[in-house]
Amino acid sequence: MNTAQLHRVPHEGLAYYRDGLVALLLDAVHQGASVGFLADIDEQQAKAYFDEVKAKLAGGEQLLWVIAQGQEVLGSVQLGLCLKPNGLNRGEVQKLLVHSDARRRGLGQQLMNALEAEARRIGRGMLFLDTEAGSGAEAFYRTLGYSKAGEIPDYACGPGGVYRATALYFKVIAKVS
Repeated sequence: MNTAQLHRVPHEGLAYYRDGLVALLLDAVHQGASVGFLADIDEQQAKAYFDEVKAKLAGGEQLLWVIAQGQEVLGSVQLGLCLKPNGLNRGEVQKLLVHSDARRRGLGQQLMNALEAEARRIGRGMLFLDTEAGSGAEAFYRTLGYSKAGEIPDYACGPGGVYRATALYFKVIAKVS
C-alpha cells in the first residue's frame, strides 16, 4: 500500500491531481465546510474552480500543496500571495481541506507546516486566514499559534445557504524588513 506523501504542486502538475482535488472539495462541501461553495456544487463547478487555481499557480499568485496516495488526494492547502507592492510580506492561507475519511491523522498540521516553511523561505512573514466562527477549525488554528483578530457577522454562506460569522486569524512567522 502506498503511503501518503506531501507534494507542492506546480501548475504543470495540477492535471495529475485534478480529479483527486475535485473529489476532496466535493467531500468537504458535502460535509458542511464553508469554503466558498454551496451544497449544490457539482463536479463541473469544482473542475472550473481548479482551472482557476491552475491559472493562479501559473501566474505566481498562488501556491498549492497536497497530501496524496497516488492520485487520491487526502488533503490540500493553498497560499494566496499578495502581489501588491505594499503587501509582499503577507500571504493568505486558503482552503485547508482534509478528506473526511482521513481526519485526525495529522495531515492538516503537515500541510500547514509545509505552507509556513515555504512562506518563510519566500519572505512572507505574516499569514492570515478566515474560518467559520465557532467551528472546530478555530481551535486547530489556535494550536498552531494563530491569533484571532476578530469576527465579521453574517460574512459568508455555509453550504446550506445560511449566513454565518467568520473569524479572522493571523500569525507572524518571520520578521520581514
